[in-house]
Amino acid sequence: MQWRRRHCCTHMAKLLLVLLSLLGLLVFLGHQVWLPRLTGKPWWRGHPVVYGSGGLTIKAKLNISSQHSLWRFVIVPQPTSNRDFNISSHETDDVLSPQGNTSFENTVVVNTSQTQQGGPSGIITHGPFHYIINEPGKCADKQPAPFLVLLIATEARQVEARNAIRQTWGNESVASTLGFIRLFLLGKNDGELGLLQQRMLEAESRRYHDIIQQNFLDSYKNLTVKTLMGMNWVAMHCPRASYVMKTDSDMFVNTEYLIYKLLRPEVKPKKNYFTGNNMRGYAPNRNKNSKWYMPPELYPSEKYPTFCSGTGYVFSGDLARKIYRASLSIRHLHLEDVYVGICLAKLRIETSPPPNEFLFNHWRVSYSSCKYSHLITSHGFHPNELLKYWHHLQSNKNNACINTFKERTSRTHMRMNREKQAQ
Repeated sequence: MQWRRRHCCTHMAKLLLVLLSLLGLLVFLGHQVWLPRLTGKPWWRGHPVVYGSGGLTIKAKLNISSQHSLWRFVIVPQPTSNRDFNISSHETDDVLSPQGNTSFENTVVVNTSQTQQGGPSGIITHGPFHYIINEPGKCADKQPAPFLVLLIATEARQVEARNAIRQTWGNESVASTLGFIRLFLLGKNDGELGLLQQRMLEAESRRYHDIIQQNFLDSYKNLTVKTLMGMNWVAMHCPRASYVMKTDSDMFVNTEYLIYKLLRPEVKPKKNYFTGNNMRGYAPNRNKNSKWYMPPELYPSEKYPTFCSGTGYVFSGDLARKIYRASLSIRHLHLEDVYVGICLAKLRIETSPPPNEFLFNHWRVSYSSCKYSHLITSHGFHPNELLKYWHHLQSNKNNACINTFKERTSRTHMRMNREKQAQ
């Protein structure tokens, strides 16, 4: 009897010890931020990569539920859906910053569905979207490296705009001796209209050989995808290009001024160079009815990093590859220019302000041959206007400001004469 009591007490003590151990383990696990199922929070909120006023730093915070964070932006991993962004599901890359801050790079977690391809050689592939139309031979190795590649975002229906650009600022004869490549960037459209547009687009491509297209849905939400396609093309097919410009099909671009006054072919090409209309200190738009609405769950920070307006920015050819590879570990955002700014921030590359703040304009500048001979971009042009103003500028470019002065003087005299007559 005594033996049975001792045996029973021993079993009870062991059972109690096991239960206490399990309870302690559960309490321990319940306090770990790296288990999202237990905490109810996304794992990346516990270990964000933060861009603060003092540069890029690493912060681990247990409670960051407030959307009014002091962080300037958070880099988070990409979603697993391939439809929303143009990256290769087989590529990852530790993009080393100029400062060599490897602790920052190691903290940026890449989508675990991605695996390395090409090892240290860093092979670039076309990403999850295949090319429907491509021009891989437009920048052949046997030819001299082009000085400038124009990447122009457009839509299939904008045939008139493309034709106007081919005849004006996108005409490759503007700098034929330097090497000047024009490429229109497109996605695809669905339905019967999409099929008709596709047949017309393929005929246009056979005629001009200046279109690249992948099989993502062509929409405003996929403008980032479209831009990354252009950078991917430069990285894959034209890595020796000195400079690249990304712009839109409703823009006036003074390519002559851009090439000969800003970039200057006689000077050694720059590296890690990115310029345009600098947008500094901009906050995300939280108005759900706005075209530029940014949901807090996608971007919780109060400020964007400095970026350049997507209406027209210029960068050195080496950055096409770097930006594309940086994008492989940064969550996709639909605002293309903001997204490129985040990629630059990850690379520790600051945008360079242009020598004149009026060179790059994301608004419509009233036309005069004098003003337009000294700017690079102006926004909001109909194809007919583009043809009219471009040809006027070309015929007056040698004495544009002199003619403008004469016109103003003439108008002043006419006004004074009318006033005298009225008296």
